[in-house]
Amino acid sequence: MNLEKILAISGKPGLFVLKVQTRTGFVAESLSDGKKITVNLKSNVSLLSEISVYTYEGEKPLAEIMSKIAVKESNGPSISHKEDNATLAAYFKEILPDYDEERVYPSDIKKIINWYNMLQVKGLVVDEEPAVAEETPNGEDVEAVAEKPKKKKKLRNNTF
Repeated sequence: MNLEKILAISGKPGLFVLKVQTRTGFVAESLSDGKKITVNLKSNVSLLSEISVYTYEGEKPLAEIMSKIAVKESNGPSISHKEDNATLAAYFKEILPDYDEERVYPSDIKKIINWYNMLQVKGLVVDEEPAVAEETPNGEDVEAVAEKPKKKKKLRNNTF
């Protein structure tokens, strides 16, 4: 599951897809209604690919947890995030048996399940297929060509 361009924006309901980065922030599109919004750099924004969940052994990336939910549900919807806390905790315990119950709050579990269901409705819950070696017309492996160093472009100003 690829969560690289999926965002959660503090104060805004739902999830967003990063569309364009601008000088003063970026443009994001809502997954729920498709509306585009501009977000300035002062907003509290989290990339889903950067979020982890505490376990007793360390931290597990959110993408891994979402994949486990997808496997459990056969890429279908999970239980509702509006269930009571005990039901959600029991469900999450099935998905991630070693999650740290003192550091992962019921609100976190609700958020994760809600995000999974949003992504599932939009068809973004898919298994990552392993890359198959392809050849270019001149007989080189595509991956070998992709690994060749590329020339770096110089930017006129470094304001990001």
